[in-house]
Amino acid sequence: MTATEWITDIVLVLVVFRQVRESRLDRGTFVLPLAIVAFVAYMYLDSVPTASSDLVLVGALTAVGAVLGVAGGIHTRIRLLDGALLIRAGAVSAVLWIVGMGARMGFQTWVEHGGGADDVARFSLAHHITGQQAWVTAFVLMALTEVVTRVATIHVRSRSVRKAARTLPVRETAS
Repeated sequence: MTATEWITDIVLVLVVFRQVRESRLDRGTFVLPLAIVAFVAYMYLDSVPTASSDLVLVGALTAVGAVLGVAGGIHTRIRLLDGALLIRAGAVSAVLWIVGMGARMGFQTWVEHGGGADDVARFSLAHHITGQQAWVTAFVLMALTEVVTRVATIHVRSRSVRKAARTLPVRETAS
């Protein structure tokens, strides 16, 4: 892994750790992770391999990313306090995020430095995966999908929290 890859992965992990402590839900909550994955997509997605079983691999890992992202978004606490939305990643959300990021980092480290390249080559041959670009695309789309679905889930849930607060009956106070 290059220094840029390590930094990008660590920053994505820190994005959720930043949310473990309750903070205000603002544009940065959405823009920072989306900007990071947009950068990663720009750097690594030249094309989507479609030969043989490449699309199955890409689809499977993209689906895993979607599940992790939605589950992480669901397990993120969102509440309204004095008109401001507050967000806090719960333990489940943080664990899911780390599992997704850690799996990608671990796989890449295992392939590059842990002797896994031959195992992946044999698996790819046996399952008609055409090469390294299919794996890169699959893992990048997994990360991209995890981030986008997590952010989208938080956005939808935050709108629901705000809407629910508007529909609550207003209590009258005695003078």
